[in-house]
Amino acid sequence: MPANDKAARTRASVTEQEALDFHSEGRPGKLEINPTKPMATQRDLSLAYSPGVAVPVKAIAADPATAYDYTTRGNMVAVISNGTAILGLGNLGALASKPVMEGKSVLFKRFADVDSIDLEVDTENVDEFINCVRFLGPSFGGINLEDIKAPECFIIESRLRELMDIPVFHDDQHGTAIIAAAGLINALELTGRDLKTTKLVCNGAGAAAIACVELIKAMGFNQDNIILCDTKGVIYQGRTEGMNQWKSAHAVKTTKRTLEEAMKGADVVFGLSQKGAFTEEMIRSMADKPIIFAMANPDPEITPEEVARIRDDAIMATGRSDYPNQVNNVLGFPYIFRGALDVRASQINDAMKIAAVHALANLAREDVPDDVAAAYQGNRPRFGAQYIIPVPFDPRLISAIPVAVAEAAMESGVARKNITNLAAYAAELSARRDPIAATTQGIYERVRRFPKRVVFAEAEEEQVMRAAISFCHQGLGTAILLGRDDVIRATAEKAGIDLDRPGIEIVNARLSNRVEAYIDHLYARLQRQGFLYRDVQRLIHNDRNHFAATMVAVGDADAMVTGTTRNYATALADVSRCIDAKPGHKVIGVSIVIARGRTIFVADTAVHDMPNAEDLADIAVEAARVAKRMGYEPRIAMLAYSTFGQPIGERSERVREAVKILDHRRVDFEYDGEMAADVALNPHRMEQYPFCRLSGTANVLVMPAIHSASISTRMLQELGASTVIGPLLVGLDKSVQITSMGAKDSDIVNMAAIAAYNAGT
Repeated sequence: MPANDKAARTRASVTEQEALDFHSEGRPGKLEINPTKPMATQRDLSLAYSPGVAVPVKAIAADPATAYDYTTRGNMVAVISNGTAILGLGNLGALASKPVMEGKSVLFKRFADVDSIDLEVDTENVDEFINCVRFLGPSFGGINLEDIKAPECFIIESRLRELMDIPVFHDDQHGTAIIAAAGLINALELTGRDLKTTKLVCNGAGAAAIACVELIKAMGFNQDNIILCDTKGVIYQGRTEGMNQWKSAHAVKTTKRTLEEAMKGADVVFGLSQKGAFTEEMIRSMADKPIIFAMANPDPEITPEEVARIRDDAIMATGRSDYPNQVNNVLGFPYIFRGALDVRASQINDAMKIAAVHALANLAREDVPDDVAAAYQGNRPRFGAQYIIPVPFDPRLISAIPVAVAEAAMESGVARKNITNLAAYAAELSARRDPIAATTQGIYERVRRFPKRVVFAEAEEEQVMRAAISFCHQGLGTAILLGRDDVIRATAEKAGIDLDRPGIEIVNARLSNRVEAYIDHLYARLQRQGFLYRDVQRLIHNDRNHFAATMVAVGDADAMVTGTTRNYATALADVSRCIDAKPGHKVIGVSIVIARGRTIFVADTAVHDMPNAEDLADIAVEAARVAKRMGYEPRIAMLAYSTFGQPIGERSERVREAVKILDHRRVDFEYDGEMAADVALNPHRMEQYPFCRLSGTANVLVMPAIHSASISTRMLQELGASTVIGPLLVGLDKSVQITSMGAKDSDIVNMAAIAAYNAGT
C-alpha cells in the first residue's frame, strides 16, 4: 500500500458519531470513582468515617506530611484548564474542555497508575484563575495545567509554582519540549553533531515553542545558535512589533528577518506552527543531514513524504501516530508526575525535566522488548533515523522515566521523601503496568503497519457493518462484508452508514466467482466425513461461516470474525469443518479477566466440555503460550473444588493426573494443582501450603470443565466486578475469532483486530 494512501486511511480514525457514541454510551464520560477499602460491614463504615476517621485527622493536624500516608494526596493529580486553547480548536471555554481533561486524567491512570481528576475553571482572568487553583493545594500531590493560551499560561504557571508547595506543570509547554528534546539528542548523535555548535530554527513562538527553546538552552545549547520565528518573521534584538517579554528573552542579534532566510544552512528546524509552513525551498536550503521536527497537529508543517521527495538525508519527527518518531506527550507527563509524586517533590524543576529527556533518549537506543517488536510484526525497530523516540506502548517507560525523575528530584533537593533502593523502585513500577492494555494498543499499532483482509461473516447486521467501518477507519486493513448486497445496502442506508469508501468490500456468497473453488476445497475435506457434494454446495451457498472460513483457508482473506448471530459452539463447529488445529497445538478458548489491577487468564472457556487429564495438560500448555505472548510469565493453577487432596473426589483425580503429565513433559512454565480458586489467587491462603510450586499467586487458571470456566467468567462480567475479554480462540491453523452473541460494534472491532494480529504470526 502506498504510504500516502495508508496515512490518509489512518487519519480518518473515527467518525464524529463514533466519537460521540464512545463518550456517551453507558455511564457518560470517561471517569468514575471507586473505593479502595471495603465498605461491606458496619465496622468498615466506622473505620472509614465516624468515629474512626478522626484518628488520621488528628495525625495530619499534628504532622501535615502524614497526609501522604493516610489519604490519596500522594497519588492524586488535578488536571486543570480554562479552555482557552483546546487542542487545535482554540478558545471554546472551560466546559468544552472537559472531555479533553477527562481524557488526560484517563491517560494518567492508564500509563502510570496516577489517580487524577479534571477541574474546569470558568474564567479567563489570570488572577482569578490563580486564586482558584492555589487554594486547592491540600487536595492534590500535583497540578497539571492544560490547554491555557499564551502568554497567560506563562504567568499562571510561574505564579502558581511560587505559591504552591507541590509540582505545577503546564504539559502543553514542557511535555512537548521534553519529548522533542529527547528526539533531538538522538538525531544529533546519528548525524554526528554537537549540542553547542548546532544551528536550530524554531518556527512558532507559543507556549510549546518557548518551552522547547528554554529546555534545550538549559541542556547546553548555544543560545546564539537558536533563531525563534513567529508569524511576523525572525525574533531579533530590536524588534518591537508583536513582542512580549517571553519572546524578547530569546531575541538574537541577526540580520535575518524571514523564516526562509533563517532556515538557510540550519541543522535543525522545530515546527510548532501550522500546516504548510515549511516549503520545498526551505528544506532544500538546510544543511546536510537536516533534522526536521514538524510537530504541528493535526497536520505537520511538512510531511515525511514531501521531505522524502526533496532530499534523502533528513531525519524527521512529527506529532502524528501514523509516522515514525511521534512527539507524543503521553511519553512524558504520566511518568514525570509518577516520579515526582513518589518522592513527594515540591516542584518539577529543570533537572527533573532534563533527566526525563535523557531517560527517553537512552531508551530509544536500547534493544526493544517483545511487546514493542510485536507491533512491528516481529521486526524489531533499531536505533536509527526511523526510531529516535520510544513508542507509547513500550512497557519500559514506566520503570525508566519515573526513576530518572525521582533521582533528579532527590539530587536537586526538591524531594521530601528519599528512595534508597532505585532498583527495587523500578521493579515496583513495572508491577503497576497493565500488560493487557499495552498489548491491545500494541496489537492495533502492529496491524496498522501490516493491514490485513478480514472477513466479517455476519455483515447484514448493523453492528457488524459499524464494526467494519471502524476497522477501516482505524487503518487496520480491508473489511470484507459477507452477505446479500441488497440487504447490506438497505440496512446501511436505513442506519445512515456509508459503505462506499476505500477498504470496504461486499461479497455475496451466491454470486462470487470463487464459489466453485471453495466448494471443491471443502468437499475434499469433508467427503469422507459423510458429506455429499450437494451438501457442501449448500454449506458454501447458504452458510456464511463456511464460506468465510473456506475463504480464509484458501488464502483469499487473512482472518475472519463471526459469532454475533449464533452461539459460540455452533460457530466453532462451522469453522472447524473448514480449518484444522495448528500442528502441535490444542484448540481452546482463553478468557482474560481484568479486576482491580490484576489480569488473569482463564482456560478453557469455550471448547472442551469435560476434558480428561491429557486434555487438561494440553490446555495448560496452550494457555501458557497465550500468556507469554501477552507479556506475562505464566504461573498456572490447575483448579478443582479440592486443594492438594482434600476433599478427595473423582473429578479432582483428573486434575491431579494432568499435573503428573506436565511433570513428564518438563514444560518451561510454573504450574501446580489441584487447588481451589481462593488458594490460587490469595497469597495468604497459598502460604498455608508451603510446598506449592508457584512463586506467587496464579495468573493462569486452568478450569476442570467448561461449565465452571464459562459460569465464573460470565458471572464476574455481569456483576461488574471485572472486565472480561474473550474468549479468544487459539490453536487454529488460520486466524478466526468468535464474538459473543449480540456483541457491540466495539467488541467486534477488538476481536477483528485480534484476528488480524494473529494472522501475522
